[in-house]
Amino acid sequence: MASTTSGTIAKALLLPPSIVGKLGLTLATTSQRKCCSLLSPSPELVYRCARRRKNVPAARKFVVRAARTESKVVSLGSRAPNFELEEPLTGNMWKLEDFESYPALLVMFICNHCPFVKHLKKDIVKLTNFYMKKGLGVVAISSNSIVTHPQDGPVFMAEDARLFNYPFPYLYDHSQDVAKDYGAVCTPEFYLFKKDGRRPFELVYHGQFDDSRPSNNVRVTGRDLSLAIDCVLSGQPVATNQKPSVGCSIKWHPEGNV
Repeated sequence: MASTTSGTIAKALLLPPSIVGKLGLTLATTSQRKCCSLLSPSPELVYRCARRRKNVPAARKFVVRAARTESKVVSLGSRAPNFELEEPLTGNMWKLEDFESYPALLVMFICNHCPFVKHLKKDIVKLTNFYMKKGLGVVAISSNSIVTHPQDGPVFMAEDARLFNYPFPYLYDHSQDVAKDYGAVCTPEFYLFKKDGRRPFELVYHGQFDDSRPSNNVRVTGRDLSLAIDCVLSGQPVATNQKPSVGCSIKWHPEGNV
C-alpha cells in the first residue's frame, strides 16, 4: 500500500490540507481503484465527506407541527359560568348544577383532531379515572366549528368517547357561547374549580397538563394538573404560578355560520 501527501487527500476530499493532516488520512492504492482510509475514523466525518463529494442532500427530520395558541389569563377566584349542553354519545343534557355535589370540578376544552389533544388523550383518561374515584367531577367540552372542521362534530365526538372510553361526559358547544363565557381559546385547555359548601364553584387552576408537547420528547406525566387537583382535594391552597396550556386554537364559526 502506498501513501500520498495530505495535500493530495485534501484535494480528493475537498478539505483543507491542515485539517487532513491532523486527522491522519492516507490514500491507499489498489489494482482497481483509489480510496481514502481513515486511521482514526469519525462516522460523522465520513458521512460529511461523502455528502460533499457527491452533493447528496442531508436527510430531513420530520416533526409534528401545529399552530400553537396559549390559553389566556383568566382571573383565579372567578365563578364557573353556567352551561347546558348535550352529550352526543348518550343524548343526555348536562348542566353545571349536575356537578354541585362534587368538592371540585375539572372543565376541559378538547376536540377530536388537534395534535396537542391527541398527544394527551390516553393520559387524560388515566388521570381523570384516577381522580374521579377520589371525588373529582369532570366534564369535557368541544366548541370547534363543524363548518370548518366536520371531523370535530357530534357523530365523531361520540365515536371518540367510545373509542377512548371517556369516563366523563363529552359535550358539544354548538353555539360556542360556553367557550366564550369561560374565555377558552385553545385545545386542550383546563379549568379546575373548587367547591366550598354552598358557594359557587371557584376557579383555582387554569394551566397546562404538563410540559409535554408533540415532538418535544418530554414524557407525559400530567404533573401540573395532578398537583393542583391533589391540593384541592386535600384542602390545600393551589400555587398561583401556573403555566398556560398550549394547543391548537379553537376553530370559531365563520361569520354568519352558526
